[in-house]
Amino acid sequence: MSEESKAPPREGSLDAPFRRPILWQDEDYYDLDKVHEELQRQFDVCHTCRRCFNLCDSFPRMFDAIDEGPTGEVDSIGAKDHAHVAEACTLCDMCFLTKCPYVPPHVFDIDIPHLILRYRAARRRAGDREFVREQLGQTDRNGKLAIPVAGLANWATARANTPLRKLLEGIAQIDAEVELPRYHTRTAKGRLNADPIQVNRSGPAFGKRKVALYATCFVDYNKPDTAVAAAKVLALQGCEVKLVYPECCKMPQLESGDLSEVAGAAQRVAKVFAPYIADGYDVVALTASCGLMMKFEWPLLLPDDAAVGGLSLATKDICEYVMELSKAHGLAPGLQPLDGGATVHHACHARAQNMGAKSAEMLRLIPGFKVDVVERCSGHGGTFGVMKSTHGLANKVGRPAARQVAAKGNETLCSDCPLACKHLVQLIADDPKAEGAAPPAEAHPIEVFARAYGVT
Repeated sequence: MSEESKAPPREGSLDAPFRRPILWQDEDYYDLDKVHEELQRQFDVCHTCRRCFNLCDSFPRMFDAIDEGPTGEVDSIGAKDHAHVAEACTLCDMCFLTKCPYVPPHVFDIDIPHLILRYRAARRRAGDREFVREQLGQTDRNGKLAIPVAGLANWATARANTPLRKLLEGIAQIDAEVELPRYHTRTAKGRLNADPIQVNRSGPAFGKRKVALYATCFVDYNKPDTAVAAAKVLALQGCEVKLVYPECCKMPQLESGDLSEVAGAAQRVAKVFAPYIADGYDVVALTASCGLMMKFEWPLLLPDDAAVGGLSLATKDICEYVMELSKAHGLAPGLQPLDGGATVHHACHARAQNMGAKSAEMLRLIPGFKVDVVERCSGHGGTFGVMKSTHGLANKVGRPAARQVAAKGNETLCSDCPLACKHLVQLIADDPKAEGAAPPAEAHPIEVFARAYGVT
């Protein structure tokens, strides 16, 4: 036990919380008997507290299993119940970040998301793997294969293509009702390399800021407009911008417990970015999950790796970075009013970065623009929202957020998480209570900001 945890805890965990390094290189980490023992210990604390009952389905599942057991206590649940609880966890981190009074340095030492991560890693080591989920998680491979046949891939996987989607559901258990991301023949990297964006030499940050944009796999292959919008906004401020995308951050592999693969990617990506950081570049991530990985998860996996630590300190979310530019240098003139308003879905992985609602702050700089914020889980969680086995649960968790978004009545839904945005728009479109009302358009906040500048 660390020196911090030996100190008498202050009730309510009033001391600053922290997370312990992930001991994925320790064989004990994968000992399933020890993992189940620790699940029982932490679940017992959760059982006596129950503040997390309304965050996701993991905690209701936990509490129902305990309450329905013969003793009404944790000693009446076991491995089957642990699996049922773990299935519903999307590693959103909201229990650790917003609810739990017993996180480190409290002596109870509770961290349910990282305990579920350990459970999945141990199960994976024991041979329990989900083939389809792991294949879906190969985002770089899938994206590269889709580029030359993007039109065909999009037609084959379109929700309206019922026969093929039903076949895909039968073979791969990908729910036929899910709107899947579209691919593009020109990636973000390809577009920006072919059409370099000129730096505005009159911009307030000219000569002061250089940015290495981490495109992320989703933006590069599925949403290249986001990278183009970000590059144009930053160049307008006078920033020198380079798009750098070595490979995926491996969030899908983290979710499945393949921690050695995540650590390997962290080292490789950090090595690529190290010369940029040494040359004075700031690193800017374009999606919330990837920013969270680079800032927080990678350093916990490799706490002694100087390059990974340096990348963590250098990384900012795109909206966080625009607000930093605004406060440090001011922004270039030219923002024009936009009609229709926007609802910002404050994604869980953006909230987990402890940076505030930077997307909403940024959009409120647009003159007269109506901006509302919704802070509820979208329910998507990567493959969790796609697979037949969990798609219904993803809809159940996401519906309250979708109805809040619909009630705002804005023309656009923005989210730092593009998959969350897509999922919420589909929930609104499919809601029988919507009575035919048009769902909002999807956009990353930086795309809306670029529109206000007139650069896209």
